[in-house]
Amino acid sequence: MARTALPIITPLGSTPALPITAGAAAFVFTAADVTNKNSFPCTGRELVLIENTDSGAHTVTITSVVDGQNRTGDITTYSLAAGAFAVLGPFHNSGWQQADGNIYLEATDATVKFAIVRLPAVA
Repeated sequence: MARTALPIITPLGSTPALPITAGAAAFVFTAADVTNKNSFPCTGRELVLIENTDSGAHTVTITSVVDGQNRTGDITTYSLAAGAFAVLGPFHNSGWQQADGNIYLEATDATVKFAIVRLPAVA
């Protein structure tokens, strides 16, 4: 079964259209899909924001791939305490981008929520 794609959040950037209207910078977290797991397209500029909305700890795993130096480095069972937040990344293509162009991640419970923020390209 295919992994559940997470939506990408694009920040307004350093020169947004003014005035910034209420809600223009708002975003929502998406619950982890414990059965199918999750993914998002990799450009090398994504941050993974994580929230544990439960009253107990849960874990998150982000799956690596072999890089140019023949190394892997999965982030395995990163523990997130009850009510805690975390941020991971950005994840470069080398070592993280799967064959289908995505980053693979998962959580042990649907009370863990993800938000994927794609940073703007540097000119």
